Amino acid sequence: MRMDTGTFNTTFSIGIGSDHHGVAIRSKLAEVLRQEGFTVEEFGPPLTNIHPTDYPDIAKEVASRVGSGELARGILICGTGIGMCIAANKFANIRAATITDTFTAELSRRHNDLNILCLSGELLDEETITRIIFIWLNTSFDGGRHEIRLEKLNKVEHQVGLQ
Repeated sequence: MRMDTGTFNTTFSIGIGSDHHGVAIRSKLAEVLRQEGFTVEEFGPPLTNIHPTDYPDIAKEVASRVGSGELARGILICGTGIGMCIAANKFANIRAATITDTFTAELSRRHNDLNILCLSGELLDEETITRIIFIWLNTSFDGGRHEIRLEKLNKVEHQVGLQ
């Protein structure tokens, strides 16, 4: 697994977590991202002792750190990516989505400033996951009209007590 990182900004930190469905790919991705110069913190069961793990526990670890600003972005992997996404979005300042292709990976950053990428460890192959992450890490937020929408989301979070 190799990423063409010609335009990567590796100055930010990434938390990468998985339940038992994504341990192998998490370990590989973390190593690749470290080789590319990112600071990576891993969450979830160790590669050598994989036992069923509850995805909300892992999502909490990553989402709380991203939401507080301790980590700039997060990547979460479970069987489908859906459970991690649901759990991550319970935290303030989190914009998480389950992404399955490069088109939505790009738009999730450009239009939504997505800060947690949720992936399927069962449905996506290693090459697809690598391409998705490359696009997601290299795409900037467009701002403009999209900034207004994010401000509205922040207002809702504040109203319901998440902030």
